[in-house]
Amino acid sequence: MFKTNCNRRAMLAGLALAACSVPLTGAAAQSWPSRPITMIVPWGAGGGTDATARMIASLLEKQLGKPVPVVNRTGGSGAVGHQAIASADPDGYTIGIATLEIGTMHHQGLTTLTHEAYAPIGLYNSDPAALFVRADAPYKTVKDLLEALSKAPDRRFKASGSAQGGVNHLALAGMLKAAGIPVSRVAWVPSEGAAPGLQDLAADGVQIATASLPEAAALMAAGRIRPLAIFAPKRDEAQKDVPTFKEASGFDWSIGSWRGVVAPKGTPPEIVAKLQDEIGKAVVTAQYLEFMKTKGYATGWTAGDGFRAFMIDSDKGLGATLAELGLKK
Repeated sequence: MFKTNCNRRAMLAGLALAACSVPLTGAAAQSWPSRPITMIVPWGAGGGTDATARMIASLLEKQLGKPVPVVNRTGGSGAVGHQAIASADPDGYTIGIATLEIGTMHHQGLTTLTHEAYAPIGLYNSDPAALFVRADAPYKTVKDLLEALSKAPDRRFKASGSAQGGVNHLALAGMLKAAGIPVSRVAWVPSEGAAPGLQDLAADGVQIATASLPEAAALMAAGRIRPLAIFAPKRDEAQKDVPTFKEASGFDWSIGSWRGVVAPKGTPPEIVAKLQDEIGKAVVTAQYLEFMKTKGYATGWTAGDGFRAFMIDSDKGLGATLAELGLKK
């Protein structure tokens, strides 16, 4: 569970300088919202980011009495959507979902964007990645798969689950490195989110996929794919039969994704505060918590400065991981 940040005064002070150049009067801020609020999702429909964003948007609509349409802006390994959020008018009528990739893309030279391009509203989810194969794959355990990979020619095996350098790509690369297998052994097939990568696995377009357990729930339930391990320090409460990667292989490696709501930098602090309040209310409703529990997503709420500090730490850690794996430019 994330720690809730209640220090509103510190958050407002931190955002005041960025907001002072915005031509929005106090009266205009007080009348917000007077029209629809667009929520941008940098990843495709059907994935975990899209699903959780749509739930939050639907609850926000009820609370504010204004439409909150969700727009999927995919492309550029997440750069297109993240840029669309950052480039929007900072008037409170465009918000979006930032994901872990905001801490990887600039390290790879895909964009100059960093967490500094946003006014942080709140972190609402963090889930570890997991390792999947097709249900009919001959690899029954992680050790079976690692043995096959250790003997295979480079690029005979293909994997997917995220953009190049995304969290699920890092999950696979870190697994290979931990097991002493060259990262180049497996060809990575980029996808705009976990959903298309998992579909590619189910269709036998790739032999391996990495994604969170909730993102794979539908295909698991349909008997088309199965998990071999979760990249986390402990087992998932909802899937206790899935071992951790360390338990299954003896190698220590864990990594996971995160999702948070942000606004463009310069959004008036009064509006940011209102968004924090309203979304903070939404993520503790029975409807939201039941949805997240049913899907297997972790819940929590870290607002304002706490979320900013989290993004700073995530950026540093991801930069170090990319460098260690030879993926940093």
